[in-house]
Amino acid sequence: MSKRITQEELESYLWGSAVLLRTSIDAGAYKQYIFPLLFFKRISDVYDEECEKILEEYDGDESALEWEENHLFMVPNGAHWKDVRAKSENIGAALVDAFAKIQSANPDKLQGIFGDAAWTNKNRLPDRLLKDLIEHFSSQTLSLENCPEDELGQGYEYLIKKFADDSGHTAQEFYTNRTVVHLMTEMLKPKSGESIYDPTCGSAGMLISAIAYLKEKGLEWRNVSAYGQEINALTSAIGKMNLFLHGIKDFEIVNDDTLARPAFIENGELKRFNLVLANPPYSISQWDRQLFASDKYGRNFLGVPTQRRADYAFIQHILKSMDEENGRCAILLPNGILNRYEEQGMREKMVQMDYVETIINIGKGLFYNSPMEACIMICRTKKDFERKGRIQFINATDQVEKNGTESFLTDENIQVIAGAYLNFQEVEGFSKIETIEKVLQNNASLRVQLYINSNCEEDELDENCISENAADWLEESNKMHQAFDILSEMIRR
Repeated sequence: MSKRITQEELESYLWGSAVLLRTSIDAGAYKQYIFPLLFFKRISDVYDEECEKILEEYDGDESALEWEENHLFMVPNGAHWKDVRAKSENIGAALVDAFAKIQSANPDKLQGIFGDAAWTNKNRLPDRLLKDLIEHFSSQTLSLENCPEDELGQGYEYLIKKFADDSGHTAQEFYTNRTVVHLMTEMLKPKSGESIYDPTCGSAGMLISAIAYLKEKGLEWRNVSAYGQEINALTSAIGKMNLFLHGIKDFEIVNDDTLARPAFIENGELKRFNLVLANPPYSISQWDRQLFASDKYGRNFLGVPTQRRADYAFIQHILKSMDEENGRCAILLPNGILNRYEEQGMREKMVQMDYVETIINIGKGLFYNSPMEACIMICRTKKDFERKGRIQFINATDQVEKNGTESFLTDENIQVIAGAYLNFQEVEGFSKIETIEKVLQNNASLRVQLYINSNCEEDELDENCISENAADWLEESNKMHQAFDILSEMIRR
């Protein structure tokens, strides 16, 4: 009888591990402990499965067990799950030792993948709690036969989503609304043999979605190269684990700051990719603007954004990272980037260079824990003939579904939006195609309602822009008051 784990059993099993931590660990820290344990268990069970097949194939010759080409990952002596499970004390130290040995035995694949959680802190993780966790994970065998890659990957995505819901403010750093990611993938249609890049990859969900698209279409996906960069060390480790658990092996994920130190360089220039999918951190103010102003890779070709918001720094990085012949990108961004005054000059140049293909307003609630409206910007290095010199605007706010506090896109919503984009359609009240000359006449505003809603005045601002401009005014006002106070103090002296 098959021992195959059902999806429901898998999800219950995975979430059960988090439940064990609830009285000891803050929800935002679950991922530091659960993901490494899950991956450790998977590696060990797959290794055992491989060993059984090797012995069968080589007539019991145990020397064949040591050949690296026979294994996805090597598990050194003393570093197997069962070795840690046998411990009754100092379990945290045993885990740290096993993780270090596995990483050393697989340096090209697994370096840093287990993170740096405080496993030996017995105040937070007493041996009793770690023993309970180990025994919980031991209740299922996570071999490929019992739990195929795609199914475990789906379970892993489920856990990421649960952590996002449970941990609140930490969610956006590693989780992007998956239904929006599916829309972005459906519109750009990845192809076999292409390179795919996400400069702020989080848990690598966008890379996985692109490859899942090929799998669903029955197309070759193993020849796709996936690249990602992520500033948060733990999140980049989670991204690596996520790719491995989905059966994806040809990838490179780098933990570093994309704006300050882009990881993928060829011949002194940014590496170029066929497809870029991204959800950059929105409107960050903690970034090295001075370094970007003299960027040696020419990523400031549109201009240098203000210190308050790095949105257009990420946009320029992405445009510079697209293949010069067939590069295309879909970027999930806050709506404010479409018509903020401070960025008008950069928008004008971007429009004049004919990068922008389509702007989609997908409405509120699609960023975690933020009512901010979101948009998708699609750009190409070389547009098809009928799209040259033109920009399509799609108002898809009525395509967003809600279930309580959760906003999402259904399969039908995705097909409606993607259909309008792929067919380059104009639909009354839904999509409109304008020339770049018309857009430039509107001060390069890319605000969707300006072109689709005829009653919308050019200078009308949405709620988000009003709040953003109010925040800017308040910030500048505070600076002025501070300067005035300093000046008054100098006069008094």
